[in-house]
Amino acid sequence: MNFKSIKNKPSFKIATNIYVVILTVFVVWMLFFDENSYLTHREFNKEINELKSWIEYHEKRIKKDKKTIQLLQDSLQLERYAREKYLMKKGDEDIYIIEFDTIKK
Repeated sequence: MNFKSIKNKPSFKIATNIYVVILTVFVVWMLFFDENSYLTHREFNKEINELKSWIEYHEKRIKKDKKTIQLLQDSLQLERYAREKYLMKKGDEDIYIIEFDTIKK
């Protein structure tokens, strides 16, 4: 095969067409090297998804905290919460904390 036989093939003519070469260089540049490349957009989309999940978590946490605040408006519930969560007691009470051993023998 010599250069003349390769030069006359239709695939070679298409590949060496100036418009195809410029378009190929442009597409490669835009996909990989440009500031707004596909790779950069993929990283941004990943970060957006992480932030959305972070927002969902905190919205659930806010709803839970609002529900707790509403329950604590009642003085009996407030006292119960303080006893369970912070181990508080009245002056004349004794508290015994029972811990269960979870290690199997």
